[in-house]
Order: sequence, then C-alpha cells, then structure tokens
Amino acid sequence: MSNTSFKTTVEWNAINWRKLERRVYQLQKRIYQASSRGDVKTYRRLQKTLMKSWSARALAVRRVTQDNQGKKTAGVDGVKSLSPKKRLNLIGELKLGSKVSPTRRVWIPKPGTSEKRPLGIPTMYDRTLQALVKLALEPEWEARFEPNSYGFRPGRSCHDAVEAIFNAIRMKPKYVLDADIAKCFDRIDHEALLRKLNTFPTIRRQIRAWLKAGVMDGKQLFPTSEGTPQGGIISPLLSNIAASFFIDKNGQPYTMSTRKTQDLGVFLRPYPRTWIKRVD
Repeated sequence: MSNTSFKTTVEWNAINWRKLERRVYQLQKRIYQASSRGDVKTYRRLQKTLMKSWSARALAVRRVTQDNQGKKTAGVDGVKSLSPKKRLNLIGELKLGSKVSPTRRVWIPKPGTSEKRPLGIPTMYDRTLQALVKLALEPEWEARFEPNSYGFRPGRSCHDAVEAIFNAIRMKPKYVLDADIAKCFDRIDHEALLRKLNTFPTIRRQIRAWLKAGVMDGKQLFPTSEGTPQGGIISPLLSNIAASFFIDKNGQPYTMSTRKTQDLGVFLRPYPRTWIKRVD
C-alpha cells in the first residue's frame, strides 16, 4: 500500500463517527420539534443546514459505501466498492441538482412464489445523495406520520405492529379487515406525491428527477411515469409519505388501525351483519 492511500485510510478510519452522529441527531431533533409545532420556516431552514453539513454528508457516504449490504452493487455506471480515498472525495462532491442517472433493473425472486420482482438500483452517487436528503426529510415526516404505522420507520418493527394488533383485539372480539396494497411502490402517482411532500424547490426538483430518471433493463432505457424504484434509499420514505393518510368519501383523512407499508389492517366492532357489505 502506498503512503498516500495508507494516509487516506487512516483519515477515514480516524473519523469520530459518534460525534458526527450526535451533531446530526441534534439537528434532526430540532427539525422534528419544529415540524411537531407546525413551524415550517424553522424546519426548512434546519433541513438546509443539515444537508450542507459535513457531518451529514459523511454519514450518508458511510451508510451507502460501508454499512449497506448493497455497497458492492453497482448502478448503470458500474461504480461499486469505493476505497477510503474515493469515499472522502464523494463527501465533497455531493450537490443537490446534479444530473441523475437511470436506475439499473435487477430481477430478484419473490419469496413464496415463482414470480420475480424488479429492483431499480441507482448509482452509488445517487444513492448517497438520497441518503442525505432522507436524513433531512425523515424527522419532518416522523412528526406527522400516524402513530399506528410501522413499516420502514426508525425505531419500529413488525413486533410493534403485532403488539398493537394484540392490544386492539384482546379485550373483545372484532372483525378484521386484512388488506394488501398491490404494487405499492410501482403505482405511486408522481405529481400527487410531490404535492404531498410540499417541500422547498431544491429538494422537490431533485426528487422529481429521481422519479423521472427512467430504468435501464439490459441495454434498453424505459421511462418511469409512475412509482418509486425499489432499491433506492429514499423510496421507503416516499412510499410511507404517499400512504400516510387515506381519504374517505367526505374528503377527510382516514387512519387505519395498523399499517406496515403496503400491508394494513382495520379492526371493527362486531356490528350487526346487515352493516357489513361484501367488497369485490
């Protein structure tokens, strides 16, 4: 190993990650508090501060290039498994508004069936930028999500959903509506999602670019008119935002009993059978 690469490795490994995590957490906590009290001006200013901070950029790079299982998976540019020197360079190269590359289509087996489901793998650069944007957007929406959703949320798991179901049915019998949102990631309306995000123009344009980037399947480029690519770091957050509030027939937000991304359950009191209608 040359002296230069050894020095770079030492610099990357010598970063005080816990200190960086504390700095980012404090900013995220302030974003969460501002969003909870509806102070739009404050949390947007804090989001811009977070995305410009070296600490958040370094954590985004580490998550994508070191921590994630997909660190050895390349996008359409073929870049993967970055060296410490390239990781440090990537921290300084991150910039919102950069040109977006199409995602790379990968087909993986669907558990329990013979079908395969598509993944859209963004480039290493786009994944890192998505991780940075997610650090800024997630605390804003965590303050606004309904308390009974559990999928892809920090500090929550399917065990929490099981506990919520148990508490809902243990005292008296209830009818249970178990539903699955078909093609949850693939059918999200881009314009409706962007309106719901209601964020400042820089992030909105960047997210729109990711949604409209297209997908490369082999050597053929296909446009993406709807949906978010399964494989993008920000996609689970976007799908949660899209599914966060269902609207009833009167135009009012309706909250289900439990939701775990595309799976949801509604628990009803045992009303007379004449109240229950068949749903085709």
